[in-house]
Amino acid sequence: MQTKFFLYQLPQGTQNPDDNLPVDFKDPFEVIVFVILPILLIVGYIIWRRKRNKPKD
Repeated sequence: MQTKFFLYQLPQGTQNPDDNLPVDFKDPFEVIVFVILPILLIVGYIIWRRKRNKPKD
């Protein structure tokens, strides 16, 4: 039972997942990285798949 607690401990000086801050949409960099780029990647992938899967006549 105690071995489970040893596995869940975080080493000192490392970043804890609870220390993360929420995304601030007022910052233009975060809007570009977390909203615009993923949308562009998904749209680009869909367009690429459609062009690749067109039957050749």
